[in-house]
Amino acid sequence: MSDIVTVGLGLAKNVFQVHGANGRGRAVLRKKLRRTQVLAFFSQLPRCLVAMEACGGAHFWGREIGKLGHEVRLIPPAYVKPFVKRQKNDAADAEAICEAAVRPSMRFVPVKSEDVQGAAMVFRVRELQIRQGTQAINALRGHLTEFSEVVPQGAANLARLSAIIEDPASGLPEEARATLLILIETKIRLDDQIAKLNAEISQRAKENEVARRLMTIPGIGPMIATALVALAPPPETFRRGRDFATRLGLVPRQHSTGGKQRLGATTKMGERSLRRLLIIGANSVIIKRHVHPMAGSGTWLGGLLLRKPPMLVRVALANKLARIFWALMVKKEGYRAPAAVAQAD
Repeated sequence: MSDIVTVGLGLAKNVFQVHGANGRGRAVLRKKLRRTQVLAFFSQLPRCLVAMEACGGAHFWGREIGKLGHEVRLIPPAYVKPFVKRQKNDAADAEAICEAAVRPSMRFVPVKSEDVQGAAMVFRVRELQIRQGTQAINALRGHLTEFSEVVPQGAANLARLSAIIEDPASGLPEEARATLLILIETKIRLDDQIAKLNAEISQRAKENEVARRLMTIPGIGPMIATALVALAPPPETFRRGRDFATRLGLVPRQHSTGGKQRLGATTKMGERSLRRLLIIGANSVIIKRHVHPMAGSGTWLGGLLLRKPPMLVRVALANKLARIFWALMVKKEGYRAPAAVAQAD
């Protein structure tokens, strides 16, 4: 036990796998633990490096094991996979985690606090309710199609769907009408809950000093500002804004070889919700490009709109917004428009 320098911990629901290695990387411990035995085991272990894959429960275990004096590192699962030897099992996964943790070029995920995880929960629940609302509308459209009532897609047509279902002359069977009304009530209830969550997010944006500072950036409103505060990885862990935007998946996927550069669609890695919100914020700037100074004639965005497809411009602007956010957080300054900076100089 005293020879253990690095521990790879494979997380699970009930049975955890431990792989311990000494300073030369040789395995000195392989052990299975029940959930109730994990903290007792690490409390008796001399201080060492404990590595885990970043997953749903990793931050909780990272906080608890860190309280015992150990150094905790969370590794993205995609970075652990290349170290798995031959077939996959719990022991092989724990060994791969242990080996990946000591690589000098490995990238790690910071352990989140309970407050950060709690703040992010509102966005998870809101997204779930939006998906459920979309499912309810699609179910209504699909069921009405069975009775030759075709309604276009989109939440804006909910009133039209309701009118067809409530109209006695529509020809719908009474059994079907009673059932479809349940879906209508479900969608209305979900909309009310989403409105409450939106109000809570707006209130958080007003109370948070960082969020208020972020809302000075073009295209960043209360929703995106609060999401950046709650969901974005710590900016200080990145050397530059370019690396931060890469973590959010706002860069093209590369498949280059032989000196030939091949770029594809965005990687879509990192926080999906944050990436989507940044693209929506960029789209709001592009929609108002005729009156927005950021998209005026001779600006970077204005030139891009003339040369590139609209969706590509949205992603490029979202990338720029992510870099601006990184700069504001690292330098602890407010946003300054490029024109204002030029006048000050």
